[in-house]
Amino acid sequence: MNRNFLEKSAAEAAPLLLGKLLCHRTPEGLAAGMIVEAEAYCGPEDDAAHSFGGRRTARTEAMFGPPGHAYVFSIYGMHRCFNVVTAPEGSPQAVLIRALEPVEGLELMAARRGTADPLLLCSGPGRLCQALDIGLAQYGLDLCGEELFLAEYRDFSPGEICVSPRVNVDYAVEYRDRLWRFFVKDSPYVSRVPRRYTARATLSRL
Repeated sequence: MNRNFLEKSAAEAAPLLLGKLLCHRTPEGLAAGMIVEAEAYCGPEDDAAHSFGGRRTARTEAMFGPPGHAYVFSIYGMHRCFNVVTAPEGSPQAVLIRALEPVEGLELMAARRGTADPLLLCSGPGRLCQALDIGLAQYGLDLCGEELFLAEYRDFSPGEICVSPRVNVDYAVEYRDRLWRFFVKDSPYVSRVPRRYTARATLSRL
């Protein structure tokens, strides 16, 4: 993946990441999935973002660096969430990858997840990190490298992409209802589809 592709706002980059492969090469083998769901977190102005208000800590440092790096964090002390850093250096924005369609290394993913059901391997941020063995050790990795990386795979038209507010951001006020969650229309691998958005206009009609 060319780094210049990610040198744009998270809201611009998120729908463009749909159809790309997220790949992790480990000693056990290669596991990869096509991105089918992603959320944009747009920096200091976005009160749902970890970098809201320009917050710069050891946890958020990767977001302040150049685009095309991994921002990984923990939730509930047990699950990991993987994000793609976007926007020019110094603008702390990132795209949370919420779901993948498994493509490569399904047996390896199944062993890690404890299930062979393809719909349960990567349908959610924590699940996909477990399936691809992405943890805090991968924090800050260059996604244009050869270990954890993005690759071209498939292109979706705007009419194939649906939008909704982001998941679990009720703590936000001004940006809670922004339509910054993007997912592939009718994909069974998407983590969840809010009922009131199942018939909503796709990206092409916004």
